[in-house]
Amino acid sequence: MLKFCSLYSGSSGNCLYVGSNNTNILIDCGKSCKKICEGLESINSSIENIDAIFVTHEHSDHIQSLGMISKKFNIPVYANLETWNAMKNQKEKISDKNIYYFKNDEDFTFKDLTIHPFSIPHDAANPCGFNIHNGKRQLSIATDLGHVDNNIIKKLENSSFVLLESNYEPEILKISRYPFQLKQRIAGPKGHLSNETAGKIISTLMKKNLKEVMLGHLSKENNFPELAYKTVVEQLIANNSDINSVKISVASRTTIGKIINI
Repeated sequence: MLKFCSLYSGSSGNCLYVGSNNTNILIDCGKSCKKICEGLESINSSIENIDAIFVTHEHSDHIQSLGMISKKFNIPVYANLETWNAMKNQKEKISDKNIYYFKNDEDFTFKDLTIHPFSIPHDAANPCGFNIHNGKRQLSIATDLGHVDNNIIKKLENSSFVLLESNYEPEILKISRYPFQLKQRIAGPKGHLSNETAGKIISTLMKKNLKEVMLGHLSKENNFPELAYKTVVEQLIANNSDINSVKISVASRTTIGKIINI
């Protein structure tokens, strides 16, 4: 069995927990050390139980406390070469023995998990999502995506659970206080996914064994949970998808989620 919990997910910080029978890992450390430790304790775990941290990319909302946590609790960190080079300030805090490298689109094994980091389109050095497999079930982490092509769909289509970005609502983004250049970045091909696009992707994945999806990385300024959920459901209906065949939830930016068994 795989376990998943969204500790924090959103433009203000990201940290995800994944567990199996023998392994406990974090995906990203984009909140303070204190917040992450408290989050783990709230799901009856502990930072001392974490075996490794895997990094999607170097933006601050994904690596805020990475170096501190690795140093303080002696935790290995895995990232690709380009991401390590782009987060030198965090890398300096981490012991050499805890620095590990992977290559995007190549499987590697960590304890009883098979990890597949896959390349994604985002304005970072070499960003990735993750497929995580325990031999029976697979879950996927796919956020910070400017767009989704057939290659990414193929990466996600064998997962029974996906955390998928549903970052913004275009009409809200248009009238937000964000500068025009930032609006262009968010809606651009290396920015983030809209609610409508997330719905279309979910509709496609439902034909490929998807059983449960969590909408994640919602913008504080340009989205809200009820709208993201409503828009996705409307897209599923528009695509003649059976909305009763998939469980949909929304990750909170501020509240620790429940553990999901996969």
